[in-house]
Amino acid sequence: MNKVHDTQMDFQNISEIIVGYRLKIGVMGSASGEIMRNKKAVKAARTIGAEIAKHNCTLVNGACPGLPDEAALGCKNSGGKCLGISPAISVISHINRYKSPIEHYDEFIFTGLGLMMRDIINVRSCDGVIILPGGTGTLNEFTVAYDEGKPIGVLTGHGGVANHIDEILEFCKREPGEKMVFSDDPVELVKKLVDIVKNEDSPDFLDDFLIGDNGVVTKIEEKMEGK
Repeated sequence: MNKVHDTQMDFQNISEIIVGYRLKIGVMGSASGEIMRNKKAVKAARTIGAEIAKHNCTLVNGACPGLPDEAALGCKNSGGKCLGISPAISVISHINRYKSPIEHYDEFIFTGLGLMMRDIINVRSCDGVIILPGGTGTLNEFTVAYDEGKPIGVLTGHGGVANHIDEILEFCKREPGEKMVFSDDPVELVKKLVDIVKNEDSPDFLDDFLIGDNGVVTKIEEKMEGK
């Protein structure tokens, strides 16, 4: 049994605090459209899901069709666990209104928040996030994950917005940082991300990554002011 202490904790990683905790790796990507006809991308998504299971992590996604569901399939076929963060208010709404799958999931959180607000809960439920090929929805999930300071793995070479993350960061005058990895190899990508997550400190305060003493926005403003 884990004990709650009144004193300041010396350790920060969630695995040190909660014994037996399964890291949660989010998988974000296209739910439909042209990318779903890209067999290379579909195969990579399934491989990523399988690798998440092999690393004894829980796969988290937006409980949508498309590449995230292909990753869930790969995870379940390898004996893993999947958590779906649904935009719907109930399982009935999830199936009928959002036309979303239930077959590959062990648990759901029905947020009732709709697609865009669901993305925030989706990202915050993860210890690390993998960005697969996708469009504006996937880009939204990436920007939330980046601004939340989540460890991020980007699958390159398979199409979609994932191939342009480095350009987007450069345009926005942001740096990838030590918590972001890029790879066109799904197996390598999962391993590198899990290694980062295992050594990642849990944030003390909301928005620390952006506006904390060492936050990225704080540093940019200090640089502009010549400090």
